[in-house]
Amino acid sequence: MVKYTCFLCSKKISEDMIGRRVRCPYCGSKILYKSRSKSTKVLAV
Repeated sequence: MVKYTCFLCSKKISEDMIGRRVRCPYCGSKILYKSRSKSTKVLAV
């Protein structure tokens, strides 16, 4: 299951709570992002 985070209110939102409209159900913001689980390091050569 994908978890999204609202940019304005910082609440966690599951994919099934969003539905067809991409809006935060708590504050109505249209800006959501996926939280990354691991940071990726790239070495420059």
